[in-house]
Amino acid sequence: LKPTLDKVDSGLGIGLTLVKFLVEMHGGTIEAASEGLNRGSEFTLRLPIESVVTTAPDAEQWNEVESSLPKRCRVLVADDNVDAAETLGMLVRMMGSDVQIAADGRQAIAMAEQFRPNVILMDIGMPHIDGYEATRQIRRQPWGSEAVIVALTGWGQEEDRRRSQEAGFDGHLTKPAEPAELQQILANPTRMREPAPSQPDA
Repeated sequence: LKPTLDKVDSGLGIGLTLVKFLVEMHGGTIEAASEGLNRGSEFTLRLPIESVVTTAPDAEQWNEVESSLPKRCRVLVADDNVDAAETLGMLVRMMGSDVQIAADGRQAIAMAEQFRPNVILMDIGMPHIDGYEATRQIRRQPWGSEAVIVALTGWGQEEDRRRSQEAGFDGHLTKPAEPAELQQILANPTRMREPAPSQPDA
């Protein structure tokens, strides 16, 4: 059966992705294990022990750190799952971006006009106006061609990707998004619009 745009699950793993990102930022690892249904879960967190740094990093070291961070940009997160949207917004803020959050497609259109985001992370299945139609309406506006719009949804079949491309999305990610994928998008949003390299003839 073809999936509808209705929500099928209230949790899609964004919180676990955020925890993993935080742990890995500190050079650690986290593992989850369970013996099965109704047997509980065990989470193992490992963080390295480092000696105290007694000397401040020099200017060259600071420049290397700053150059590795993504450039600050404006990001609009559109998702009617409030907890998922807030958690994703927190993750994006940690990556150095300004964030606003819309609770449905209609609100996403209005906020995009005011906020003029560089990147819109758009859920598909939202009330009032779904992500497909919200993207179409944004693209019709004079300012609508500037934003990079990425679908961030639980639907990841080829048909879903085709529909998002036809609606005007620049990319399609399935939940939960990997922090590395988000960092790449935020570091250089326009890269999403670069044509794929042509394959050499056999």
